[in-house]
Amino acid sequence: MTVTTVSALTLKDVTYRYPGAGHDVLRGINAEFNNGQVHTIVGKSGSGKSTLLSLMAGLDVCGGGEITFEGGSLASTDRDRYRAKDIGVVFQGFNLVTNATAVENIVLSMNIAGSTIRDKSAHTYAVLEQLGISAEDAGRPVLKLSGGQQQRVGIARALSHDPAVIIADEPTGNLDQKTEEEILGIFIHLAHVENRCVIIVTHSTRVTQIADVILGIKSGKMDVVGGLR
Repeated sequence: MTVTTVSALTLKDVTYRYPGAGHDVLRGINAEFNNGQVHTIVGKSGSGKSTLLSLMAGLDVCGGGEITFEGGSLASTDRDRYRAKDIGVVFQGFNLVTNATAVENIVLSMNIAGSTIRDKSAHTYAVLEQLGISAEDAGRPVLKLSGGQQQRVGIARALSHDPAVIIADEPTGNLDQKTEEEILGIFIHLAHVENRCVIIVTHSTRVTQIADVILGIKSGKMDVVGGLR
């Protein structure tokens, strides 16, 4: 499959300051995140990674500058719709309802997002199967699944509304090396085969090794520091 590199998210001179703070936590961030590529963002704790992720996920708006999705400013768009339709978020801690099944977790997320898919259960089973979760495991309480399986469920939940952008916050931080490699293979497939924009915040050098673009953030500023492309 031919992958087309087109900018999905663009950051222009983005700044952000927490209310009551005396300085900007983000200072003039400029970056492009493209379809068909895996991007990683690396930096020490307190460098602004989590703040930047929340802005790109539409959970907050920047204090200065602009973030655009496919050319439209997030500041003036319907950010609830953006989060429900255009972007999927994968968490380090999975953020699943542990006494519910994998299928129930994803259907619940789809209902909250206002999904119009008629047979949500069948759609969920299909997405989980694509990620290596059997129908039997899909019907088990999440608490009875392994860490790797739970993260696959988390990725399936992020994919359930077919978003153009996937943002993952330390998605392999709780996984062993073998499982980490399997999860990273999924992210590579999402970018290089399905032509999605994948953005991973990480401390792991193994994660940065798969990145097409590596962005380093330090003291609120960000630059390209490496990558495969």
